[in-house]
Amino acid sequence: VSDQMMAIERAAALAEVKPEEMVIFPAAGGKAKKVVYVFTDPDCGYCRKLHAQMAEMNQRGIEVRYLAFPRGGMSSPVAGKLSSVWCAKDRQRAMTDAKRGATLAAAATLCQNPVARQYSLGNELGVRGTPAIFAQDGMQLGGYLAVDDLAKALQLR
Repeated sequence: VSDQMMAIERAAALAEVKPEEMVIFPAAGGKAKKVVYVFTDPDCGYCRKLHAQMAEMNQRGIEVRYLAFPRGGMSSPVAGKLSSVWCAKDRQRAMTDAKRGATLAAAATLCQNPVARQYSLGNELGVRGTPAIFAQDGMQLGGYLAVDDLAKALQLR
């Protein structure tokens, strides 16, 4: 019962995050069967592994909405990487490059970005590591999941 109540609160909190404040990889054809929110850190090995499956997730109808979660905190170098991703003209490409280990060009002046707010939200929602995957209904699906396991957890056929 408490897990269901927490899921309702998490769903409401995630729904308040504006789409333009996320890095979104839409489902193929623009028609999402399911949406997941993923708190991510570009230096996290399992985050990179999950991201490497993005095309397959999108083909299966799963839209992935990334939220920033620098595991080392807001004073860590990763927080700066995430700010660079969010300030890039092409956030999807910047996220992919960051997860491939590429050095991102630092913006001359960083934009207003939601990294600190998203990190705080992750802490409020109980995120302790990355990736942290949440379904749209607020249920935490876990950490890294292979595409078939993610589809099963989302009850996709």
